Amino acid sequence: MDTLFFVISKLAWGLLSPLNLMIWLTLLGVLLAWWGWRRFGGTLATLGFALLLANMAYPFGDLIIQPLEARFHKPHPMPDDVDGILILGGGESLGRSLSWQTPELGLGGDRYVAAAYLARLYKDVPVIFAGGSGSVQLQDTGKEGDIARTLLTQLGIPPNRLIIESSSRNTHENFRNVRLMLPKPDGRYLLITSAFHMPRAVGVARKVGVNVIPYPVDYRSYKPPYRKVDFDFFDHLKSLEPGWKEWIGLTVYYLSGKTGQWLPAETEQ
Repeated sequence: MDTLFFVISKLAWGLLSPLNLMIWLTLLGVLLAWWGWRRFGGTLATLGFALLLANMAYPFGDLIIQPLEARFHKPHPMPDDVDGILILGGGESLGRSLSWQTPELGLGGDRYVAAAYLARLYKDVPVIFAGGSGSVQLQDTGKEGDIARTLLTQLGIPPNRLIIESSSRNTHENFRNVRLMLPKPDGRYLLITSAFHMPRAVGVARKVGVNVIPYPVDYRSYKPPYRKVDFDFFDHLKSLEPGWKEWIGLTVYYLSGKTGQWLPAETEQ
């Protein structure tokens, strides 16, 4: 069932990705117009093209992702003690790492930087990594854990402090699998993941019984004073795509019982 859920989620995203939707809408409109449905096809093509232009001109994705990124905050002050530092995978670029046989960071590389900082702040606690391959095509490479271990040790964390879980393929499996490896099942763990992903991660952690203290990183949006018309389409996709995907993920996880709340908050309701 877990494998079916994983595969369906990846296939569905291929259809529901905002960029793909805009392109499909434009192409469908052109095809319909070519087949004789000129008015309807022209309307669809115009709508798809207008959405592409609008998102090229302005970061509308910021409006989608910012409520997620603002949902949780770094603890202030920091806790006096914790039982471990838990970093979720996603900061590494698996395909490029395998291609070039060297550990490569992706857009979520801030997760590793935060892990190194917190490991220096809390010198005697384990650093726990949870994350396998989220790609259907790159399953069973056996390299996800090795890449994480190499990156974390290169950042100065001693190997004997590391606990690596690399068989999970999504957020639910992250916590379900790593829960069995926690040195103190009832302990408190600083949780590092992207800010937009933190609500879903916290929701799953609460559902499976892992006590986490959110430490969000990897912010993708600009706040209003810095949000400009700049025609940087690829930069705008950095907030549009993950923001849209995360709202879908929150909804699916809630409906499938993987979280107890649709949009978890800092104070459990």
